[in-house]
Amino acid sequence: MTESAPRTAPDPRAVRRGVTSFAIDAALVVVFAAIGRASHTEAILAGLWITSWPFLLALVVGWTLSLAWRSPLAVLRTGLPVWAITVAGGMLLRAVSGQGVQVAFVVVAASVLLLFLVGWRGLVVLLRRRRRRIDE
Repeated sequence: MTESAPRTAPDPRAVRRGVTSFAIDAALVVVFAAIGRASHTEAILAGLWITSWPFLLALVVGWTLSLAWRSPLAVLRTGLPVWAITVAGGMLLRAVSGQGVQVAFVVVAASVLLLFLVGWRGLVVLLRRRRRRIDE
């Protein structure tokens, strides 16, 4: 029998960063759904779950497939794959559940979710770079 290397406890800051990043992504997906409902003068809270669940489930898949917790703030390594899977998976789930996937909606959803899921990460990277320059 071979010995495996002893496991070390995960860094609490890294865990907190991952959980916080996932929560931000999920909140932004819900905000996206709420904006969409409001723009169509639909009851926001009454149907928010119906509108958001396909994208939330796809977000979980995106986080899982991209191993996003390893580098949750990375724009290219995490943000782009999570965005692409969230949009594609969300649209697929909408289609199989009988919700609309018109071309205009796909374009708007892809654009807004790109801004939301990739944009906040880019903003964090810029702010960190700026802080480092100020500290130097």
